[in-house]
Amino acid sequence: MMNKTTSLIIAFVLINFFLFAQKDSVRVRKDSLDNDFIQEVEDRLGKPKVLHAEPLYIDLIRDLGARKGENEWNVGLGMTDYNRYDQYSTLIEYEFAPIDRLGLEFELPFTFYYPINGYSDSIPSSKLNSIKLAAQYTFLVNEKMKTSAAVGYIHEFEMNAFRFYKDKIFTGNLHNPFMVVAKRWGQNFHTLVYAGPMLFRDPASGNVDGLMNINTNFHYMIPGTRNFIGVEFNKDLYSDDFDMVIRPQMRVSVSDNLLVGIVTGIPVQRETQRFSTFLRLIYEPKHKH
Repeated sequence: MMNKTTSLIIAFVLINFFLFAQKDSVRVRKDSLDNDFIQEVEDRLGKPKVLHAEPLYIDLIRDLGARKGENEWNVGLGMTDYNRYDQYSTLIEYEFAPIDRLGLEFELPFTFYYPINGYSDSIPSSKLNSIKLAAQYTFLVNEKMKTSAAVGYIHEFEMNAFRFYKDKIFTGNLHNPFMVVAKRWGQNFHTLVYAGPMLFRDPASGNVDGLMNINTNFHYMIPGTRNFIGVEFNKDLYSDDFDMVIRPQMRVSVSDNLLVGIVTGIPVQRETQRFSTFLRLIYEPKHKH
């Protein structure tokens, strides 16, 4: 009896030791994958750079701490459900870094409208929204604090609806200076704040109208990959109004240089806008490190 009990105790200890060893092995392997991926991004030749998760809906003008030669093509497709019509949007975007820490971007965003339940007389007209030019400079990269900060400026030459081109093509200018601050917590958790005023100037009257745009972002990057899940809180502050859309999202790596981002939009107050979806295809051509 004593020998049987002793054998059971020894077996129990050995099984638990094996299970704990397996758990530690998985944790070590996970940490190793994280370290390998982070080092692959951060330890390339060039100025210091901290890996951050980039939001998918309000995206950045290149990565924070961009290195010379980096470039990226984006194609975006979206659909938003309004009370009287559906809005379909698409964009073509190219961004690149001509020198370390400076990102430049050129974008063409289109919007198309389709009526719901016969409201064809009360919907906006389809158009190329604007010709969008942007620049972003990362002025802070703190590897110890895993923090980066940048300032930037977006200028949009606002366009008229397609059917009004014979009267006037350009309708005004949109000015959007902004600032970005991002921090990585540990290996996998990422936070980012993107904020700045959006000012529209009518060239005919000289009047300026605007709002404050504040976007807060939280992401969890899957260990050892570029895949992540997260959420954007896109907030617009007017003089007498406040709108916010919550955008859960995920990014999946299809190949070494192709990523797919999927976003869902949930408005906090459904005044006119209801649910929306957005898909972003991200292609990064290979460049010299």
